[in-house]
Amino acid sequence: MSAQDKFDYDYIVIGSGFGGSVSALRLSEKGYKVLVLEKGKWLRENDFPKTNWNLKKWLWLPGLRFFGLFKLTFFRHITTLSGVGVGGGSLVYANTLPVPKESFFKADSWAHLADWQNELKSFYDTALRMLGATPNPVLKTGDLALQTLAKELDKEHLFEPTQVAVYFGEPGVTVPDPYFGGEGPDRTGCKLCAGCMVGCRYNAKNTLDKNYLHFAMKHGAEVKAESEVFDVRPLAAEDGSGGYRVRWKSSTALGSRRTGEASGRGVVFAGGVLGTIELLLKLKHSSLSRLSDQLGNHIRTNSEALIGVTTFDKNTSFSEGVAIGSILHTDEHSHLEPVRYPSGSGFWRLLMAPMAFGSNFIIRALRMLADVLLHPVQNARAFFVWDFAKRTQILLYMRTINSTLKFSLGALGLKSSIEKGKQPTAFIPEAQDLAKRYAKIVKGKPVVLVTESLAGIPTTAHILGGAVMGKQADDGVIDKDNRVFGYENMLICDGSMISANPGVNPSLTITALSERAMSKIPPKAE
Repeated sequence: MSAQDKFDYDYIVIGSGFGGSVSALRLSEKGYKVLVLEKGKWLRENDFPKTNWNLKKWLWLPGLRFFGLFKLTFFRHITTLSGVGVGGGSLVYANTLPVPKESFFKADSWAHLADWQNELKSFYDTALRMLGATPNPVLKTGDLALQTLAKELDKEHLFEPTQVAVYFGEPGVTVPDPYFGGEGPDRTGCKLCAGCMVGCRYNAKNTLDKNYLHFAMKHGAEVKAESEVFDVRPLAAEDGSGGYRVRWKSSTALGSRRTGEASGRGVVFAGGVLGTIELLLKLKHSSLSRLSDQLGNHIRTNSEALIGVTTFDKNTSFSEGVAIGSILHTDEHSHLEPVRYPSGSGFWRLLMAPMAFGSNFIIRALRMLADVLLHPVQNARAFFVWDFAKRTQILLYMRTINSTLKFSLGALGLKSSIEKGKQPTAFIPEAQDLAKRYAKIVKGKPVVLVTESLAGIPTTAHILGGAVMGKQADDGVIDKDNRVFGYENMLICDGSMISANPGVNPSLTITALSERAMSKIPPKAE
């Protein structure tokens, strides 16, 4: 029996998001036997909710028997939004695939490791092709308002349609695979319903199950959903050179949870920051004690601000188009994007409050109260507006600020603390000024999440870092090729590997870096 034959699989991939799906395909293409373990469920078009009021289909809250595709996680310093299910974040993200600006590739935190802009160029090209990226062809109400704002700022040349992972074609018409010479699944033309972030119900969004995972399974990869990994243990040798045993439990079963286990020559951690970092921190105290002490450090966001603008114009609808159809580069470090939800998806209205800022809770609470008392009609109209999603444009402001958090284990799981720089803030003056200007254009009122107005805690859909790159274990968890220091045949390919602030939606960069990491692994020996 050969050394390879003693394992159930050559590689076990934990997570099926952008990094996990890339890993599954490229490894299976190279002849390796691959198992993908995903905590979430297999979700098809009919499984997605029509609106986000259908909490059972939208939210991932297993304790309440909610097995949807969207997860909210609250920390002391940030609130995170993430995806759950086969395909990971691709199920809920806004399809947007920007390449970061030069400052990302030359950031001090990782520029000494490689010439990243040149190293990654071909992998960005591959990722864009695989994900079916194309310029958004139709600017809708929210985009046109952003274009007007760009004109007012004398920055119209910095406004552009987004590159999005959507098949447009003829709306509602299904055609044979238009991307991979007929080898992929059939696709249906986008109806511009703005439902991208509650799950595309019309087969137009290029989620990972329609490209990377689709072809990984064609090459023999197995995908096991509803499987939450809780243990990864080296076999034979402490450094993992003798392979690993991976154990998992059902994430959806009641009572005594079903469990499973398998051995593999190698392991790829790809469960996203919240999944990978929490799991590895637990394992560092048990079976993977050689992990770097840098684990959990250098947690980043895109320094976002999320501000809603509710219009009072009954003829205005923001629920048309793709989730994010345009972007304005407000300066060399910052970007502004209009984000849409489909008509009827007004769940967020329950968490909205007047936009207020201040150095502490009392000041913010008083300013919120003052806003309500001074503008009672406006506030009532904003809160009780019919079809909140249709009449509210979410503005996503992102910038490259190099402050970082630290994740560690607490009694209830992950907890955050400040590592370097200023505490993340929900109060960015530039973002608030842009929101006020935008509100005048659409005849509306800015509103924000109550967690931001009262608690001062910002919200991010782009949690990054925690297992960053370094030259050795003293300054990183992985090397520049994504290999975990201290272990053989162990890699990390997800947002936790991101070692600088991209300042834009990171999915494309996660995909490109994972493509590069997989390119370093040789084909399986015959």
